[in-house]
Amino acid sequence: MSAQNSEQHEFQAEIKKLLDIIIHSLYTNKEIFLRELISNSSDALDKVRFEQSRSTEVNDPDAQLDIRVETDKDNSRITIRDTGIGMSKQEVLDNIGTIAHSGSEEFLRQVSESQEKPENIIGQFGVGFYSVFMVASEVTLHTRSATPGSKPVRWHSDGLGSYTVEEVDEDMPRGTTIEVSLREDDSEFADPERLKEIIKKHSNFISFPIYVDQEKVNTIPALWKEPKFQIKKEQYKEFYQFLTYDTEEPFETLHVSVDAPVQFNALIFIPKKAPLFFDYQNMEYGLDLYVNRVLIQRENKDLIPQYLGFCKGVVDSEDLPLNIAREGIQQSALIRKISNNVTNQILSRLQKIAEKDPERYAEFWKEHGKLFKMAYSDFQRLDKIKPLVRFNSSHLSDPSEVTSLEEYKQRMFEGQDKIYYISGTTREAIESSPHMELLRKKGVEVLYLYEPIDEFLLESLGDYEGLPFNAAEHIDPGDLDSTQDKEKDREDKEDKQETPELKDLLQKMQEILGDRVTEVRASKRLQTSPACLVNPDGSMSSQMQKIMQQINQDNSIPKKVLEINPEHELARNLSRVYENDPDSEFVTKATEQIFESALLLEGYLKDPHALVNRTFDLLTQSSAQFAPDKESA
Repeated sequence: MSAQNSEQHEFQAEIKKLLDIIIHSLYTNKEIFLRELISNSSDALDKVRFEQSRSTEVNDPDAQLDIRVETDKDNSRITIRDTGIGMSKQEVLDNIGTIAHSGSEEFLRQVSESQEKPENIIGQFGVGFYSVFMVASEVTLHTRSATPGSKPVRWHSDGLGSYTVEEVDEDMPRGTTIEVSLREDDSEFADPERLKEIIKKHSNFISFPIYVDQEKVNTIPALWKEPKFQIKKEQYKEFYQFLTYDTEEPFETLHVSVDAPVQFNALIFIPKKAPLFFDYQNMEYGLDLYVNRVLIQRENKDLIPQYLGFCKGVVDSEDLPLNIAREGIQQSALIRKISNNVTNQILSRLQKIAEKDPERYAEFWKEHGKLFKMAYSDFQRLDKIKPLVRFNSSHLSDPSEVTSLEEYKQRMFEGQDKIYYISGTTREAIESSPHMELLRKKGVEVLYLYEPIDEFLLESLGDYEGLPFNAAEHIDPGDLDSTQDKEKDREDKEDKQETPELKDLLQKMQEILGDRVTEVRASKRLQTSPACLVNPDGSMSSQMQKIMQQINQDNSIPKKVLEINPEHELARNLSRVYENDPDSEFVTKATEQIFESALLLEGYLKDPHALVNRTFDLLTQSSAQFAPDKESA
């Protein structure tokens, strides 16, 4: 081999500094170098394919378009070859010798002037090649342009201060070969298995075959780039399992192609099952982001909201502005537009399933509803969220069944103008709540909320088609009056008017409890329970109040209204006891017991010892009335 016009070039001071930044700071993961070199090879192959498509004469027109990686573990060397467009000496000086000058960018400019465009040009800034010096002690590049009559060119550098460029006399096919001598600390990259791993991670969907030591590595096609009508269900399943390592097929598949306002393709899957464990605060989620089949970021959280974090898949766009290292995405309007489109597409698909196959949607809700409820924070899409939420309710006999807000609305009685709900840890706890008694008597359906997030969701939704959500404990008995039973309700209310004796008792109970309650009053809502606690202003449910206390680390017991059922035998008995003896110790003990029992039911009683000891005292006192006297016996 003889050299012609051999030239040595010194990097300018500012170029040296930029090269040092690229090598030591710009890339956070050394394996990225292989992604960059393969991306450059893909660009070169796209360019020559484009030229051939418009009948341009090129060298080696029958050469197979592929990328080949060869390893030499013994000598810590790797070689990357492609049969792409190649470069002339001047193009090497322009594109390789100058940092931040992009051959791909220049090529696109020239093509745009001729009003023709190739489909797949990845490079944007022209610095990806220099990432190789993160792992290389020396790099030699051999290239030959596809232009007929061009001569091979050799470029060599150690990345420290200079490089050489020369035309050479040798028999070389069209394309580019990069020989990399690895640093001692980076010999792992001469292991073919390590290279296969990197390629599958970052470059698996490059449209050209990639071989490592003669073995094809990228065997899974980029389905999102293929026409939907050509893809079979089995192919989607294979891709989903490749992507997620799930052994089951996906619950649902969305294949999206959008041209405006931003061009992108997406392939999104909803798994059948939710993870066994997940943490709202630290959960990993997001869609894999590709630019023209090259992975840019795994699980990009900007592409979908957290409440759709159960979705898995990929988004690929050629329009995205990349940062100089291709490792991250600039926060731009384009990302927001893609996210908005993808989110709406997923919600629309869920709505279709909910409408056409409610039982299937119930399966989705069982697995993913807990996470989906975090949609309470997506204020822009609340109208899309409302038809999709589900709850258990008093209408349903099975605790595992769920109902939609629309189904609840269809079952409302004539004149009902609110949707009622109640919170509790279990169905049994909810159904034993005193606040359910009047609603149960009236036959009013109540949504059962088992998780703290449920109330945040309803609070955010505000209403459903003009029907506000109302906590059962805030119910106004008059709201449930219907035409047919108004007279009966009027009679019931008259029966429950306070007697003078009860009024005196309630005043005494108020004195006993002091500022621990805001008021003690006769209840119009209770049917069978002796007492209950109610928020004085009705602005916040007990469950929401507890959540806010936890957030604020407030352990105090909130002051509430104690309501006494005037029809309960306990109230009547206590009235008579108080009437006979206004200073009765029994009335004091019973008042404390009623209050703390109500606190216990509401989940506010922190220390049950006093309640338990008082129970024993009252049982001892009351049991004496039933025990036969020994002397009389």
